[in-house]
Amino acid sequence: MKVGLFFGSFNPIHMGHLVIANIMQDRTDLDEVWFIVSPQNPFKKRKSLLHEFDRLKMVELAIEDHFQFRAMDIEFHMPKPSYTVDTLTYLTDKYPQHEFKLIIGGDNLTHFHKWKNCDQILENYGLYVYPRPGESKKIEHENVCYVDAPLIDISATFIRNSIQNGYSVKYLLPSLVEDYIKGKKFYAY
Repeated sequence: MKVGLFFGSFNPIHMGHLVIANIMQDRTDLDEVWFIVSPQNPFKKRKSLLHEFDRLKMVELAIEDHFQFRAMDIEFHMPKPSYTVDTLTYLTDKYPQHEFKLIIGGDNLTHFHKWKNCDQILENYGLYVYPRPGESKKIEHENVCYVDAPLIDISATFIRNSIQNGYSVKYLLPSLVEDYIKGKKFYAY
């Protein structure tokens, strides 16, 4: 089975993530998309990051009706910060029957050369790239697949700020995720 790995903080998961995951699964040769909830991205600060179990719960709520999506807590049990290549190696060892591909936004290509063991990721796994605002770099490689998808510019930061300021986030979040956030009073500092 070919599995696309969609890494992220998912703080919170939003409709943009779900649209991209659905397009990747539906319009490529991927059989499933696994959402890898990252406890700590090495390029981001932890300041406004919800606890990893709450972010995992939101992903589970968001994808509960899609049988080809899975929420994964694999990085919760690994050293922090999490490096993609280490997670890919672990998943390959744990699930040798699967072929893994990394799903990333085109804006990440600008800094991809700074990722730990980026050449190993490219050679052994490959990238499925979706368009993002502000992207400027392309990587020409046989293991890079550019996927036609809508240009979605929804950010978790925008959503968190909206909640903090009392604005509606309807249509930006799955309703179960919105209800969970409201019930826990997340982001409403």
